[in-house]
Amino acid sequence: MDLASDTASRYLRHALDQLVAVAARLGDERVNLRPHGEATNSVAALTLHCCGVAEFWLGHVGLGRESSRDREAEFSSTATVAELRAAVADTLGQVDRDLADLAAGGASPRHAASRQHLLDGDGSDASLVLHVVEELFQHLGHAELTADALLGS
Repeated sequence: MDLASDTASRYLRHALDQLVAVAARLGDERVNLRPHGEATNSVAALTLHCCGVAEFWLGHVGLGRESSRDREAEFSSTATVAELRAAVADTLGQVDRDLADLAAGGASPRHAASRQHLLDGDGSDASLVLHVVEELFQHLGHAELTADALLGS
């Protein structure tokens, strides 16, 4: 992999840890609320979606692992803050294993066509990992805005 896996891991970990921090700031009573109805997402849904993003892109697209991901269901998912912490911890463990496998040359050509959707058609492992970083930080921003709207900040 062209991108150092320990650096990638730190960035992915930072984004996911920050999502949990936003969830904790809201608490169980607000983490599943949508500030402007069905047109917006809750912090819980955004966090679970980010777990799905990491699993799908690194594990399925990157390494060829089977995926039973239901992307649409992620946006209507609910969870407690403790459940989000557990989901993120599980995701981070898998992220570290996936990054190590990618660094060791374990990338699968099985889903090469999906990689062509990356920036400028760059299907490299580095581009794949950066795509996941980009998605997680984008949704962290959404979660921060959601929390601000719910807390009246």
